[in-house]
This record gives sequence, structure tokens and C-alpha cells, in this order.
Amino acid sequence: MLQKHIDAFHQHIRIERQLAEHTVLHYSKDLHHFALFLQQEQVKAFCDVDTLTARLYVVFLIEQGFQPASVKRKLSCLRTFFSFLVREETTANNPFENIPLPKRDQTLPRFLYEEEMEQLLQALPLDNELGVRNRAIVELLYASGLRVQECANIRLQDVDFTYDTVFVKGKGGKERYVPFGRYAKEALQAYLIESRPHLLQKGRAEIESLFLNGKGGSLTARGIRYILQTAVQQAVSGGSIHPHMLRHTFATHLLNGGADLRTVQELLGHSHLSSTQVYTHVTKDHLRKTYMKHHPRA
Repeated sequence: MLQKHIDAFHQHIRIERQLAEHTVLHYSKDLHHFALFLQQEQVKAFCDVDTLTARLYVVFLIEQGFQPASVKRKLSCLRTFFSFLVREETTANNPFENIPLPKRDQTLPRFLYEEEMEQLLQALPLDNELGVRNRAIVELLYASGLRVQECANIRLQDVDFTYDTVFVKGKGGKERYVPFGRYAKEALQAYLIESRPHLLQKGRAEIESLFLNGKGGSLTARGIRYILQTAVQQAVSGGSIHPHMLRHTFATHLLNGGADLRTVQELLGHSHLSSTQVYTHVTKDHLRKTYMKHHPRA
């Protein structure tokens, strides 16, 4: 009985709402988790779920050790699911409609300090074609704040050495031009002259992608993530990396250098200023540490 309604909901979000496959997968896992909870509580139908049951489920999630972000996602899924059931006249009301969503703990973006960034760049080997390529990737990411997927999507014709800009297709098909500095320019030109032609010979066809893998094919976002992770672990003590670290570093260093928030928003390709404002917390932390270190009465 429960599975019939879950299947109908899956068809709704796949066909009518056309949600991404990974979103559908998360909804499926969350709904099956809730269905198991209902079986445990001996609730046999979704129409029997009331506000008390919804609150008991929140308590259950907390007792099971789920983080606020996971609880929020599950409750959002159930709100959407029961709205669908109300529309289909399977239930009379949405028991999750007035259940407050937990506030997500805000974690400050991890970034590299200028000394760490310099250490990372100096540690990249330049004695082979892959090393030259990796240096160009890191320099470009740090210089432009590109997302990893955006970097993987860059084509040769997207790079303009006359104006030192790169044409980027970002999230949702949004397009922007992002400048890069002389260090990135030198690293890119070295890659195009010394490295890319040799990598291209290892492949079977001409490739438009700017960055190539060791077999002469297009370098994927996953490949770039691996390169970054390896480079940081080798160069930075206790280093661990997530895909956005150089993007966070780019934004933080710009703001610490006096750039205004609107400019950084435009460079990052953020649709909303609120997405960029998280970096102001990082820079406040930077200012506090600088004050505590240098003020005689700190």
C-alpha cells in the first residue's frame, strides 16, 4: 500500500517535475526510510500519518544521530511528498507542513592562506608534461575561482590571451567572462607549448578541451579533483581538500585584498549575493586573527 504511493510520486517527480536523477535517488532513500519508521510504529497507510507521527519521526531522526542537514533534507522530501498526496486526494492534509526545519550549522569555507598557496604552487613539479599541466590547472583555478566542472569544460577557443580572460559556462547555462593574471597566463602558455601537444599525440583524435588527461583525452572534473587532492596532500601539512577549496581561496584573498562583494559575486558566477556573503565571515576571522597577532593590547 505504501509502495504504491511512493511509486506514483517517483513517476511525478521524474516525468512532470523532471528532477535530476540524483535528486530522485535521494527522495527514494528518504521515503523508504520513513516507510520503515511507519512500519515500526504500526502505521499502515500514509492517510493515517498525523502531526504527532511527524514530530515523533523528527525525534527518531535526532536519536539516530542524523545531522541537522540530513534531517532538514528528509523533512523537505516529506513535505513535498505529502503535498503530492494531498493533490492526489490520498490524504486530507500535509502533516509535515508546519513542522519546523532545523537550522543548518553554517561551516566556514576551508581555504588556503597566502603562504600555503605559495607553498602549494612551488611544490608542483614541472619536470614532465603532466606536471606542467597540473601547474596550469592550479594557477588557473586560483586566478579565476572557477568551479571544477567549469574548468573541465573549458575549450581551447574559450581562452583569450589578448584580454587574459576565459569564457565560462556555469550552472544553469549561465555564461560569464573571468579574467586571469600573469602567473596563470604564463602557466597556461607553457602548458599549451610544452605539454598539450605531447598529450594530444597519445590520443586518437583532435580534442577541443583545453586540459587533457595522460591518454590524450579530455580531462574530467573527477580527474581535476584527484590532481588537486594529491597536490595539496603533498604540499600542505595536514592537507585535505574538497573540490571548492581553490575557489574559496580565490574569493577570500580577493576580499582580504579589498575587493567589493558585488565584484566577487560576478566573478564567482553566483546568482544571489547571499551565496557570496559567506566569505565575509571568513575575512572577519582573518581580520580578528591579524588583530590578535599584531595589536599590543589584544
